[in-house]
Amino acid sequence: MNTTVTLWRLTGPAELELVRESGWKRWPPRLPDQPIFYPVLNEDYAVRIARDWNVPASGVGHVTRFEVRRAYLERFPVHQVGGRTILEYWIPAEELEEFNDNIVGLIELVQTF
Repeated sequence: MNTTVTLWRLTGPAELELVRESGWKRWPPRLPDQPIFYPVLNEDYAVRIARDWNVPASGVGHVTRFEVRRAYLERFPVHQVGGRTILEYWIPAEELEEFNDNIVGLIELVQTF
């Protein structure tokens, strides 16, 4: 049994710079108007959002991949927010530090648009 779950996160340039500054180990705290951190469960969904939403909004969109301990994620339901493959975890902003503590390895930049 896998002890980790592979997740993807679309991100803009400012957030990616903060991830880079963490040594590719942590997501930055959420902004006051961002109560939820939402990593997604498949690369295709992350690519669509990065390409179709982040690029028009900020001129560039990035897709990252990282591993999180399965035992930690089991406390959060998976949310289907569209079609069958539009799946996300909703991590409350106040729990992001604990989420970061459960990342295994480094956050990897896998695509840029």
